[in-house]
Parts: sequence; C-alpha cells; structure tokens
Amino acid sequence: MTAPVEVIRGDGPLVLGMPHTGTYLPPEIAAQLNARGRGLDDTDWHIERLYNDLVPDVTIVGATFHRYVIDANRDPSGASLYPGQNTTGLVPLTDFDGNPIWDIPPTEADTAARLAAFHAPYHAALEAEMARVQASHGVAILYDCHSIRARIPFLFDGTLPDLNIGTNSGASCAPEVAAAIMEIAAKAEGYTAILNGRFKGGWTTRHYGRPAAGWHAVQMELAQSAYLSAEAAPWAYDPARADRLRPVLARILSRLAEMAPNLRG
Repeated sequence: MTAPVEVIRGDGPLVLGMPHTGTYLPPEIAAQLNARGRGLDDTDWHIERLYNDLVPDVTIVGATFHRYVIDANRDPSGASLYPGQNTTGLVPLTDFDGNPIWDIPPTEADTAARLAAFHAPYHAALEAEMARVQASHGVAILYDCHSIRARIPFLFDGTLPDLNIGTNSGASCAPEVAAAIMEIAAKAEGYTAILNGRFKGGWTTRHYGRPAAGWHAVQMELAQSAYLSAEAAPWAYDPARADRLRPVLARILSRLAEMAPNLRG
C-alpha cells in the first residue's frame, strides 16, 4: 500500500503543506467511485511542480491519497468549514460542481477507517514537522498550498482572483505575515489577489494557526487558470504561465523566511 504521506525535510522555518496533490486511490475505494469520481477532477493539479525549488530549505508535507478518499483539509469531526455555503465534506459525496462521485457511497465505518489510515497519519506528520521546525527556529510558518478552477458556480459566483490568501480572518497568523503576502500579491503585475475572500483557510490553517504559540499558518488558493493550459482534462501544466507565476510565489516564500526571526514569541 502507498504510504499516506511523504515528507521532505528542510532546515528553514517554512513548512509547505500539500493536502490535495495526491492521486492515489486504494483499489477497493476506486471500485466504489463512479466514472466521474475516478476522473479526480478536483485535484490540486501540479502544485508540487509549481512550488518545486522556489526557495531553499523548505519542509514539504504532502498527502499521497486523493481528497475523494478523505479530505486532509477538513475537520475530522465532519464539521463544515463554511456553514450555510456549498462545500465538500470530510469524505466528499459530490465533486465541486455538485455531481455525485460514488456508485457505492461511503458509510460511517468507511469514514472512520479512512480517518485512521489516511487523515491521521498526514496530520501526525505535519504536526511533527511544525514542532521540529519551531524547535530549530523558535517559530514555524505553515504555508498551505492549494489550487482550484477559477469558475465553479456551485461553490462561488463569478471568477476567482488568481491569488486567494486565507488566514482564518486574521486568526491564524501575525498580522504582518498576512500583510507581507498581500503586499507582494497585490503588486504582482497581471494578477488579481484577495485576502480572506471566498477561501479563508481550511481546517489545516485553522488548526495549526496558533500565532501566540509561534505557529503561523496561511492558505494560498491559486486559480488554476494562472498556471494550467486549461481548467479541464487532461489538466496540462502550462510552462509559460507557470514560469510567470513562480517568481511571485518565490517572492512570497522568501519574504516569509526572512520574517521568521522577528516572529519569535
């Protein structure tokens, strides 16, 4: 069986979380999905490639399993991230367009088993890396890497900005962290950006964002139109678009690393 999490350790103060890049489906779970579900359309496509080698010494914690198995960025209790709004749950029953993805929907027992086998190991690894980084630097900065299609009427109206920064409405990091990211994003020529818009940060950002304790967490939700050839299968990476975006992301990560010594409690 594929390990549920992969960790690349770095010596710097940044931890990159990648909960939605994995595409692994255990065979017994793949057999329960319908054809739409097996298409894996809601993957955060090519995020690991987009962020590869942008800055030195980062730690990367990545889930190998697909979010349809269980969503590593959802509250393990099953509580909604956005009460009253359309969203997908701990084990999604639909895709982002509201279409069913299962021939045989998961049971409560299935969810409990997947929490133990996938969700818990991912977060155990992420928690351990945050603690290790803080032990070395006095602070740990979690930058949670995400992407999504720019237009999804089931989830939001209109077109999503290119860079969507989420800090749980300011609760998950020091204000200067959010301000620094937003300053770079707002000045990035050719891109749009917003702070705590439709996406304010998922469970990861909300759970690990403990600025008073030296843990700062931010979610970056990128519009896939900024680096894919098209927001449709085969979800091809567009090197020209990506090469325009990567320097913006590198400036953000570099700035966060530079700020880390001043964030020590």
